[in-house]
Amino acid sequence: MPEHTAHIARRDYSLTGPEAARAAEKGLVSASWYQSPISRKRMKELMQRRDSPALLDTAIWVSALFATGFGGYWFWGTWACVPFFLAYGVLYGTASNPRWHETGHGTAFKTRWMNDVLYQVASFMCIFEPHVWRWSHARHHTDTIVVGRDPEIVEPRPPSLPMMFLSLFNLPLAWKTFSGVARHAIGQMSAQEADFIPESEWPKVYRAARIWVGIYALVIGTALYLHSWLPLMLVGLPSIYGAWLGYVFGLTQHVGLAEDVLDHRSNCRTIYMNRVLRFIYMNMNYHLEHHMYPMVPYHALAQLHEEIRNDCPPPYANLFEAYREIIPTIWKQRSDPTYFVQRPISPSAEPPVRAPMHAEATAG
Repeated sequence: MPEHTAHIARRDYSLTGPEAARAAEKGLVSASWYQSPISRKRMKELMQRRDSPALLDTAIWVSALFATGFGGYWFWGTWACVPFFLAYGVLYGTASNPRWHETGHGTAFKTRWMNDVLYQVASFMCIFEPHVWRWSHARHHTDTIVVGRDPEIVEPRPPSLPMMFLSLFNLPLAWKTFSGVARHAIGQMSAQEADFIPESEWPKVYRAARIWVGIYALVIGTALYLHSWLPLMLVGLPSIYGAWLGYVFGLTQHVGLAEDVLDHRSNCRTIYMNRVLRFIYMNMNYHLEHHMYPMVPYHALAQLHEEIRNDCPPPYANLFEAYREIIPTIWKQRSDPTYFVQRPISPSAEPPVRAPMHAEATAG
């Protein structure tokens, strides 16, 4: 099939272009979002933070990382190391992403320093600059899939198939991140970053970038000294070769759904997954629920789902069902960027309740 997108104008997804002003004109900035009704008492119960679930999950995750990493090291130089590094890569490059995400929200642990420590470690592993992405993600929640406002729109319309292929290996993100690290290490901030990162946070951005440069210099130096790729296979490269599953997850969150709406039922997907995938993904398959009530901890999202499911579109039975919708939608958007999937909302749903989203809640 011939390429159809060459003559199609891509919408301006930058935070400094005309779409940003248009979003404000349309009343989409700092606006109230729909929230499914739930009693205050039940919400208070669901929002309770605890250390124990995340401590157990983190212990299992770290143990699995150590076991698979040791296996890769032990069998290094033989084909037997391949399955160990495949598993290690997913645990490093994919599973670190939801751990970055939940600790960034401050909801994984009840104890703040535990959130902060794991946030820094996971940020490095999934190559998200910690302070940049903390504020970027706050904006993502405040203005979810609002063009010109949301800096985390995964696939702009029309989508680029070559870029999507490269994203399976995290290459566009790696280029963006390391360009940013180089810029921040010398004390410079881009105009787009300055739009959503408070100036008081800039010294933290610069300091973290310099620490990252030091770590990568040490790893690369060790690899050169040993004349071996092994140090890079354990630190750095897993962010590339192990990120594919994270991209598979990430496409399901919002891609192909409505832009510029104030209802997460129209721009988020909830997908049922098995226990292994839920562990890797930290229950972010309940993505609609997470966006509607972002301060509910990951371990309570399944309960939240049961509370509001009658007011929401039906969840997808599994990843395959979601991708049966996503792939044709992406293909059609190459020639018709205005096309999107309209999620069914039950006419019997209870009356809407509107409440503001608070960026400071998700950034803290």
